[in-house]
Amino acid sequence: MSDLYDGPVIDAHHHLWDLETNLYPWLEPGTLVPHRYGDYSAIKRSYRAADYLADIAGQGVVASVYMEAEWDPSDPLGETRYIHDVHAETGVPGAMVAQAWLDAPDAAEVLAAQASFPLVRSVRHKPGGPTSPQEVQQGVRTLMSDDAWRAGYARLAEHGLHFDLQTPWWNLPEAADLARDFPETTLVVNHSGVIASRDEPTLADWREALRTVAAVPNTVIKASGLCVEGREWATEDQRGPILDMVEIFGADRVMFGSNFPVDGMFADYAGLISTYRDVLAALAPEQQRAVFHGTAERVYRPQPITAG
Repeated sequence: MSDLYDGPVIDAHHHLWDLETNLYPWLEPGTLVPHRYGDYSAIKRSYRAADYLADIAGQGVVASVYMEAEWDPSDPLGETRYIHDVHAETGVPGAMVAQAWLDAPDAAEVLAAQASFPLVRSVRHKPGGPTSPQEVQQGVRTLMSDDAWRAGYARLAEHGLHFDLQTPWWNLPEAADLARDFPETTLVVNHSGVIASRDEPTLADWREALRTVAAVPNTVIKASGLCVEGREWATEDQRGPILDMVEIFGADRVMFGSNFPVDGMFADYAGLISTYRDVLAALAPEQQRAVFHGTAERVYRPQPITAG
């Protein structure tokens, strides 16, 4: 076993939101949308750069990547302008994943505009679709198989943009087809392939789905979003999934992400990153550095955290 990692960390997935000045429909009072963590009322409070900087203090985070937070869908560029203003004032984040609806009539214009901002590296559009493995077997498909959506996806390469994919693990074989059909675009699997259980039959199916998508070389994965509804955060719950991701993808295609403030419902930042350090201590130092820093640096090229 190696020593605990104490080198630089890039947080490849976090959010910021100011509920007093900006619109996030899912965070509006009285609104609760279906969420893999259940009732998320605890995060219906502003989480600004100062809050994030306080959370990461002393944890070795040298750069971070902002993930679009389902801002008002009628104004996707508004979120991008807001985050660039936050970066100018506070030094965070150092890169961002922007909102873009790939099947929208104005997708081409939105993608071109998003790509013109200096911090934008990728876009995300949750593709919906099957809500269970059984629905996949019945032939239900996500937007990843929709011709109009794929036409939007095809434009990512011309702008040098990646795609961040958030979908449950049972849709990853469909994602593998997408990545294979568009080899010039890096597909980033979000939140560990959304594994919402720790029972062994589910984990076995999840691992097989990961192998399917990992077989396509232009895919990487974020070891993030590992909390389970109704279950306290525990290192032993995360050990197997984290090491499985490294074994399946290789350390140079896995990156750490905190998913704060959402995962802050289950653990504070120090406790969460301590789990990753403990689990990854089983790996060689260069593998640990890849997960904590190298992969995210290569994929997102974030600017380092600086004083605003």
